[in-house]
Amino acid sequence: MTRARLSWHVAGLELLAVEPSVGELADHAQALAAAYNDPANATLLGHVDELTQSDVIESYADLADEGARQFLLFVDGALAGDADLRGLDDGAAEFAFLIGQPRAQGQGLGTRFALMIHAFGFAPPPAGLGLERIYASVVPANTASLRVFAKLGYHEDATPAGRAWADEPGDVVLVIDRATFAARHPEAQAEIVLGHR
Repeated sequence: MTRARLSWHVAGLELLAVEPSVGELADHAQALAAAYNDPANATLLGHVDELTQSDVIESYADLADEGARQFLLFVDGALAGDADLRGLDDGAAEFAFLIGQPRAQGQGLGTRFALMIHAFGFAPPPAGLGLERIYASVVPANTASLRVFAKLGYHEDATPAGRAWADEPGDVVLVIDRATFAARHPEAQAEIVLGHR
């Protein structure tokens, strides 16, 4: 598989999302584990067990085996978090992301990186995945993520088909389709550079 590389110069920042090699992931696994384990993030992610560097590498490997497209997120060359499109099935996928440092959250980075990953997900092959719908399963207390998804144009999907994307029974399931994304975010199509490496 050719790994994707997405870039966007916006608000004086260079945003980069890359599908990491095994070595690149290993280089950043400790920092990702620390981000996942930060008490504020752990609560929002819905996990209670401390994650190790090995857990991060194993989780990436498991998702890769299931066909997920996983990204490390960088701002001006520094790791900012990660994101993925998982459960790819019949034109749909689930999106998840994390801006690692709580002090960097709530400043628009999550929205900008989400735009990048969605532009890739909805773009037709070979530049993107050609998805029709992207879902998100969100812990109800994660108001910051709910705000990001509202800005993107998501709406709640409580149908049985939508609820099938829930990670946990109490999660809110949201969905956006390609047409809605394109209408709301033409800048994502015009300014984000989709590429491969």
